[in-house]
Amino acid sequence: MSRLKGAKPKQSQLLKERAEPAENPDLKPPLFSFEYLQKGYCVGDCTNDERGGMLDRIRAISQLSWQQLRQTQRHGLGYEKIERNAIKAAVPDFVTADVSLIAFRAIGKAPMVGFRQGRIFNVLWVDRVFTLYDHG
Repeated sequence: MSRLKGAKPKQSQLLKERAEPAENPDLKPPLFSFEYLQKGYCVGDCTNDERGGMLDRIRAISQLSWQQLRQTQRHGLGYEKIERNAIKAAVPDFVTADVSLIAFRAIGKAPMVGFRQGRIFNVLWVDRVFTLYDHG
């Protein structure tokens, strides 16, 4: 007879955390996803210095909750809403009209623009040369 018979497998700590009731994502810091980066506005188009600056900025933004970021200046660590019709590049089809586009400053004042999905900020464009929309 096996010693494993009747033994329940132990659940990892990670799975336990995921099984707990969902917390308010506004009270958590953002997680950044680059899965949907668009051609011509990609991190790969950035210089090494720009990528380093962007990583430093993402680290700083990640220290604040979404709620705190909403109350922070848009040219600081905060963000601003960008109207869909202001975007000069093609907006991917999966970004439906009801999705709000927002911009964080990524490289100096150059923004990364994308959309929020719970805690996740999905980056669509890194506008390092200020051509994605009029920055007025």
